[in-house]
Amino acid sequence: MLEKLQGIIDRFTEIDQQLAQVGDDYTTAIELSKERAELEPIVNKARAYKDTLEKIDETEPLLDTEDEEMRTLASMEMDALAAKKERLEDELKSMLVPKDPRDQRNVIMEIRAGTGGDEAGLFAADLYRMYSYYAERQNWKTEILSMHDTGIGGIKEVTFMIKGKGAYSKLKYESGVHRVQRVPETESQGRIHTSTVTVAVLAEVDDVEIDIPDSDINIDVYKSAGAGGQNVQKNSTAVRITHLPTGMVVACQDERSQLQNKMRAMSILKARLYEIEEQKRVDEEAATRRSQIGSGERSEKIRTYNFPQNRVTDHRINLSSYNLNGVLDGDIDEFIDELTMVDETEKLAFVEE
Repeated sequence: MLEKLQGIIDRFTEIDQQLAQVGDDYTTAIELSKERAELEPIVNKARAYKDTLEKIDETEPLLDTEDEEMRTLASMEMDALAAKKERLEDELKSMLVPKDPRDQRNVIMEIRAGTGGDEAGLFAADLYRMYSYYAERQNWKTEILSMHDTGIGGIKEVTFMIKGKGAYSKLKYESGVHRVQRVPETESQGRIHTSTVTVAVLAEVDDVEIDIPDSDINIDVYKSAGAGGQNVQKNSTAVRITHLPTGMVVACQDERSQLQNKMRAMSILKARLYEIEEQKRVDEEAATRRSQIGSGERSEKIRTYNFPQNRVTDHRINLSSYNLNGVLDGDIDEFIDELTMVDETEKLAFVEE
């Protein structure tokens, strides 16, 4: 790690020298300044770490001095320095982990009822509320893009956006199959039923990142069947976009104008296509390193919500919480923090190989 840190410090020093000589080349100056700003936090931490190591080397010989008072002071100083060294090492390891460029993006989340009929739809509604509550706890904003309900309080599928800094970094581990085990209200004999819901988490994509030729899509417009007032009911404002090369279909009807629904649908389509390309990259990396928290494939069963036992278990990290109501109220930080730590630890190990 010291070699890697020294290389970063050397690059930081080199940037300072280049900035002093850049003259009127503003484009280069902006690029160098941006790189410098990205490196500065880790450089400051690295210098503090190296300073701590030097102080440890200076203090260690004092532990063998004949002066008892000096030995006591040196021992206290060594304890403090050792704690500081450990803290700085943990912080530096986290900073050295390669960052996902999408981490600060907004999120498009898709929740779909799977096996289990009406009970799956009810649980899909539970998960939608859970993520809405979590977003509220983070001071993020949510916005429904498309929703189809079951008519009995459940949801067949819902697509919604979560807007907030770092939303993708927190929610990207939620993709996969969520399983619920509970006794449905309509179950007269008290038998436990198992149902599933699929969650997909997509990072919002900028227009410049993915280009979809007009020849690759087919756009249909139709009258909305959902809420939205008389304007939506009378006019063909709903939009369905089919991506011909993949057969992927995206429909939006919640906005009041055809143009708004088209823009929403295109945004979702781009995010899905970008996710497919990103998954290909992840799969290629997985050929050289084993992923400890899963690839995020939709077929993975990632978490079970067991109502009789008041238990929520994440199968990727073998972590259980016996606060099911709290989890469904949006208290999912325990799982997200642990998944993040495991992911960063695994990535750092790969970097150090």
